[in-house]
Amino acid sequence: MGRHSWLLLIVCIAGGLWHLHTRDPGGISRAPGILAPEAPEQRNLAPGQPGIRHGEFELTPLAEFRAEARLLSRLSYRFDAGAALSPMDFAIGWGRMSDSAVIDQLDISQGARFFSYRWEEHPPIPADEIVRSAANVHLIPADATVTASLRRIRPGEVVELEGLLVAARRDDGWSWRSSLTREDDGAGACELLLVKNVVVRP
Repeated sequence: MGRHSWLLLIVCIAGGLWHLHTRDPGGISRAPGILAPEAPEQRNLAPGQPGIRHGEFELTPLAEFRAEARLLSRLSYRFDAGAALSPMDFAIGWGRMSDSAVIDQLDISQGARFFSYRWEEHPPIPADEIVRSAANVHLIPADATVTASLRRIRPGEVVELEGLLVAARRDDGWSWRSSLTREDDGAGACELLLVKNVVVRP
């Protein structure tokens, strides 16, 4: 085997090991029933909150936020504009969007920082209830311990996320801002959450 072939083999092995180390964990099955009955709690903060330095980003707190929800889907990001700040997104659901009887009738997917869902003929619950009972959250881990905890969480588990909804600004002027309502959808409707605490519920 020539030198070029050896180098190619080493690169392929390294890439495979990296994928195994960083890939998102698979989901778990849950019996029908509402697992997370309550909507997220939020307390909006007055303008002019002190900024939080996070690497090359300045974070401005907008609201205190706590959610106990079922993880519907998750996706890691490594190469897009926001990956250095938010390396993963969680699509979460509460109320009837935490019930397998509803979720199993939806085709749920994530991509390009969006969370989407489809149904065959009729939605299992009213479409506006789906909007109000689910969210795509861009996660900013506060530290390495939070990062490690988030990486282990599997779709189907019930997770408590606690932290701050923020607006972010990078040193070069690039910016990102959290939604502050669960009533919106489409572009700009996602939450940008600085996660300070994470707990997996039984």
